[in-house]
Amino acid sequence: MYSLSQSSFLKNSLSGVSRGLTKSTSKKVSAPSVVVSAVSSNDRSGDRNLSVLENTLKEMRENAPSPSSSVVMKESELTVGGGVEDVYGEDSATEDQYITPWTVTVASGYPLLRDPHYNKGLAFTEKERDAHFLSGLLPPVVISQHTQVKKMMHNIRQYHVPLQRYMAMMDLQERNERLFYKLLIDNVEELLPVVYTPTVGEACQKYGSIFRQPQGLFISLKEKGRILEVLKNWPEKKIQVIVVTDGERILGLGDLGCQGMGIPVGKLSLYSALGGIRPSACLPVTIDVGTNNEELLKDEFYIGLRQRRATGQEYAELLDEFMSAVKQNYGEKVLIQFEDFANHNAFDLLAKYGTTHLVFNDDIQGTASVVLSGLMAALKLVGGTLAEHTFLFLGAGEAGTGIAELIALEMSKQTNVPLEGTRKKIWLVDSKGLIVRSRMDSLQHFKKPWAHERQPVRNLLDAVKAIKPTVLIGSSGAGRTFTKEVVEAMSSVNEKPIILALSNPTSQSECTAEEAYKWSDGRAIFASGSPFDPVEYKGKVFSSGQANNAYIFPGFGLGLIISGAIRVHDDMLLAASEALAEQVTEENLENGLIYPPFANIRKISAQIAAKVAAKAYELGLATRLPQPEDLVSYAESCMYSPNYHSYR
Repeated sequence: MYSLSQSSFLKNSLSGVSRGLTKSTSKKVSAPSVVVSAVSSNDRSGDRNLSVLENTLKEMRENAPSPSSSVVMKESELTVGGGVEDVYGEDSATEDQYITPWTVTVASGYPLLRDPHYNKGLAFTEKERDAHFLSGLLPPVVISQHTQVKKMMHNIRQYHVPLQRYMAMMDLQERNERLFYKLLIDNVEELLPVVYTPTVGEACQKYGSIFRQPQGLFISLKEKGRILEVLKNWPEKKIQVIVVTDGERILGLGDLGCQGMGIPVGKLSLYSALGGIRPSACLPVTIDVGTNNEELLKDEFYIGLRQRRATGQEYAELLDEFMSAVKQNYGEKVLIQFEDFANHNAFDLLAKYGTTHLVFNDDIQGTASVVLSGLMAALKLVGGTLAEHTFLFLGAGEAGTGIAELIALEMSKQTNVPLEGTRKKIWLVDSKGLIVRSRMDSLQHFKKPWAHERQPVRNLLDAVKAIKPTVLIGSSGAGRTFTKEVVEAMSSVNEKPIILALSNPTSQSECTAEEAYKWSDGRAIFASGSPFDPVEYKGKVFSSGQANNAYIFPGFGLGLIISGAIRVHDDMLLAASEALAEQVTEENLENGLIYPPFANIRKISAQIAAKVAAKAYELGLATRLPQPEDLVSYAESCMYSPNYHSYR
C-alpha cells in the first residue's frame, strides 16, 4: 500500500517532459515511446494503478534508449542536426541532463501542450495526437506552421499599442517556442522593433506590472554566497551564451533596477532568431543590487529589492562570485555579454574579466562594431578613407568612447599610425562641453585618451563650428540635441554630412530622420539607433538605415561558439565590421542606406560568424579543431531552425 506522500511523488513525476536523474542515482531516463497518464487521487483503484505506474517507470529506466537516440523526434526529419557536436546537446538533453528524481516527467497529453519547447498547437498531426494522448484536447483541424505564422501575424497586427504587441509575442514564446522564433525570423523587419528597441524600453519600465512568469535568473544580494547553487536551479545545463545586466542604465531610460530583465530576454531572443543560437543554450540574468530610482522604490508593483544600490566592495564581491560561478558551472567557453551597466562599472568589468573570461560588452564593443561598419559603407558615398575624415561625438560614455576607440584602431590598422595619433582625428563632447586637455584632471579615466589640445568649447553647436567635422555621432541618450542649427552647421561645411543619431529608444534619439533630411536639404547620410519611417522631402523618398547592434552581436556570438573561442579580441570586432559592410549593395547605397536590409539577417550573421571564427583561428584563440574549410557553410549548418520536428 502506498502512503499519501508516495502517491504525490508518482503523480508529480508524470506531469511534463523527461529530464533524467540526479548524479547520485547514476541512472539516466529518456522520454519513452509509450505514454503514461497520471492517476486521479479519487480513483478507488488507485493502489493498483500506482503499482502499474511504478512498474512502468522502472521498465522505462531499465530499457532507456541510448543517448544518441531522439527523445520525441525522428532524427531523419531534423531540419538542422546541430552542426557542432555537443555544442548545444538539445536533441540529447533530455537523456543526458541529471536532475532530481521527483521532477522526472513524461511528455504526453495535456502537459505536452503546456511545454513551450515541444508544443506545436494545432500543428500536431492526427498520428501524433493518437500517440501522445492529445485526442480531444485539441480541435480536430490540423494546420501547418506556415498557417500558424500567418494567423499570429494577423492577430498581432490588430494591436495598435506597441506594448500590447510585445506582450502578445512574449505570451507566444511562453506557449510555443518554435512558433515564436519562426514568426520572428519570417517577419524580422516588422517584429524586431516589437521584441527589442524601442518597445522593450517601455516593457522594462512597466515590467513589474506585466510580469507573468520568469524568463531568466534573478540573482540578488540575498543569494550572495550561494550563486553557484542558484545557477544550478536553471533547468538547462548546456549554456553557451549569458546576457547579464544590473539594470542601472537601461537604454536611455536610466536605472530600472530588477526590471531591466527585459533587456537580456530580448537580446537572447535575437541571438536565437538572428544568429541561430539554440534557445536552450541561452540564459538571461539580472543581478539585483537594488535601485536608486525613487519611483520604483515607491511602486507597489516593483519586483526587485527595495533598497538603494549596493556599491564598492559589496557590489564587486557579488559580481566576482557570479563570474566565478558561471565559469565553474558552464566552463571556459561560455560567452558572457554585459548589458546596460552604468559607465563606472561597464569599463571596469570589461577590463577586469576580459583576460580571464569570454566576455563581451554590447554597449561598448557591439555598438562600436556596427557604427564602424556603417562608416565603412558611407565612405563609398562620400569618398576618402577613415583617416581623411574628422569625427565629433555627442556623448562620451560607454557607446561614445567604445565607438571612438574602434574607429581609431581601424585607422591605425589602415595607416600604420600609432593609436595615439589616430585618436586626434576624433573629438568628444560631454555634458561639460568639448573634452580638451585643460580638463584632464577632472576627467574619468575612459575619457582621458580623447582630451586633445584646444581651447574649451561649451556646447555642441560651437564644437561643430570649431572642429568642422565630416561625421557627427550621437550617443548621449539625450533626445533632440541635434538641433536645426547643429544640422545646418554640419551641412554648411559638408556636401554630404554623415549624421548618426544612435540613442535609444526613439524618444531619446538626438534627432529624427525627417529632421535630418529636412534641415540638411536632403543631403545628409543618416542612420539611427531606433527605426524611423521613410521620409518624403521635395518629391524624393529617403529611407534611413538603423545602426542596430542586432546586426553584429548575434553573428559575433555564433562565430565565437563555432570556433570554441576562449577570449574576445579587438581584431574580431574589426572583422565583424568588415563583414557587415561587405553586405551593403550598390542598390542599398543608391537609396541612402549604409546598412543592408534586416530581411537577410540570418545570412548576414553567418558571414559575420565566419569572419569572426576565422580571426579566432588566426589569433590562436580557437579551441574547436581542426578548422572547417568553409566557415560560412559551417556556420549556417550550426544555426538553430525553428521548424517543427516530427514526433514519434
